[in-house]
Amino acid sequence: MDRSAPQITSFHPPRRVLMGPGPSDVPARVLQAMALPTVGHLDPAFSGMMEELKTLLRWAFQTKNELTFPVSAPGSVGMETCFVNLVEPGDTVIVCVNGVFGGRQAENVRRCGGTPVIVEDEWGAPVDPDKVRKAFQAHPQARILAFVHAETSTGALSDAATLAQIAREHDALTIMDCVTSLGGVPVLLDEWGIDAAYSGSQKCLSSTPGLSPVSFGERAVAKLKARKHPVQSWFQDLNLVLGYWSGAGKRTYHHTAPVNPLYGLHESLVMLAEEGLEASWARHRAMHEMLRDKLEAMGIDFVVRPDARLPQLNAVRIPAKADDAAVRAALLNDYGLEIGAGLGALAGKVWRIGVMGYGARVENIRLCTAALREVLGR
Repeated sequence: MDRSAPQITSFHPPRRVLMGPGPSDVPARVLQAMALPTVGHLDPAFSGMMEELKTLLRWAFQTKNELTFPVSAPGSVGMETCFVNLVEPGDTVIVCVNGVFGGRQAENVRRCGGTPVIVEDEWGAPVDPDKVRKAFQAHPQARILAFVHAETSTGALSDAATLAQIAREHDALTIMDCVTSLGGVPVLLDEWGIDAAYSGSQKCLSSTPGLSPVSFGERAVAKLKARKHPVQSWFQDLNLVLGYWSGAGKRTYHHTAPVNPLYGLHESLVMLAEEGLEASWARHRAMHEMLRDKLEAMGIDFVVRPDARLPQLNAVRIPAKADDAAVRAALLNDYGLEIGAGLGALAGKVWRIGVMGYGARVENIRLCTAALREVLGR
């Protein structure tokens, strides 16, 4: 084999405005935090930062759950962490599917040896609580309800409080996907009675991809401790990973944590705390309304009905005669602007426009709508 070095130089990414389904724009403060000197993952100074990070995440999730920390992997692994720890072979799990990511929850149940009972709603519609009630009546043995709070593939926002209440009435735990909702709309784990939740660093938190905040309540921890089978994943087994993330006593080695990305998540949460949750929710709502008004003035329709729209992820129907891929390519090449394509049943039918985190700014809305108007007018 040729041993001469490949002639490759340093990578310099182009500047983009990220208005797709994620990742979102990352502010300079977060990037600067990630460029700070790397320390060891067992360094006392790093341990102190880890404790601050857990405190900030509890606040963002609005929970007192002790078991709240970022999984060292993207949101998909946060999802798996919830399922592999809480679902055992033979468990019946009611899974709400109204888009791509509900379908992934069902697949996780199957791979854990559980039996998913699918509650299906039209793509673009929120989860129907009445269907969930009927599913519990038909399957009284179900002890877990899984649903997506903010369905990224459609932009639909479901009523998490009502769904969690239904689960409680049937003595069932809840697993909630809030990857796209955390930081952008209210996520109130304790008030709603959510037992386990997972999110992502790259959406409304405006950090880089690769970390998944998770939170487990007391009922979920009790289910974990009562397992009859070992957790199928060594890396995600909470019985093991907590030896590293626990603040009690000396931390034990579990894995080499992504030190610098954790700096970035810490800084993004500090920025969220400086703004305040209510202010962040209001900003996302205001930017959504500005985008909505400009798009509707162009004759572009939304997929989701107004009362169920997720402010930070806007699924809009592609205008007749517009070439999906060609329009997105022109936006990227001519304006440095990224918007998302449709997924699954909506592929080729919609665009997904993200208004997330640091990207939820007036200048981004103006750029996006002006660029779309120009490209569609060609």
